[in-house]
Amino acid sequence: MNIRIIAVGKVKEKYLTEGIKEYLKRLSPHAKVEILEIPDEKTGDHPSETELRLIKDKEGEKISRYLKDGTYLIALDIQGKNLSSEELAGMINDLGVKGKSDLTFLIGGSVGLAECLLEKADFRLSFGRMTFPHQLMRLILLEQLYRSFKIIAGHP
Repeated sequence: MNIRIIAVGKVKEKYLTEGIKEYLKRLSPHAKVEILEIPDEKTGDHPSETELRLIKDKEGEKISRYLKDGTYLIALDIQGKNLSSEELAGMINDLGVKGKSDLTFLIGGSVGLAECLLEKADFRLSFGRMTFPHQLMRLILLEQLYRSFKIIAGHP
């Protein structure tokens, strides 16, 4: 399986970078995983709704350049569907069985994803209603992907 994670912003904290490296290593027997970092747009202290939409749109344009035809697009979205680890594993397994072995996950920046990307997504995945830093979300997603492949392989 080929998994691409397109994420806005750069991971700066060493502990997150180390965790991401560890899960990429653990995932390597199960999938080819690639992470693309898209530069984030600067956000002022109290941006208006219009400014927020413009920021999302600019970041969305950058992300769109890296979307491959035929990939199954999963947008991380607080308004998306909540899945248990077992349900995520089942979804990934089902996609593989149906010949969809190219998955792309989108992680927005601090203001979220552009509406055009959310509309284009084949699936909108939520990790709950809590807000997580977008940098930490990469590590959480990688851990859940690793857990999914272990579940698929029959491990507890």
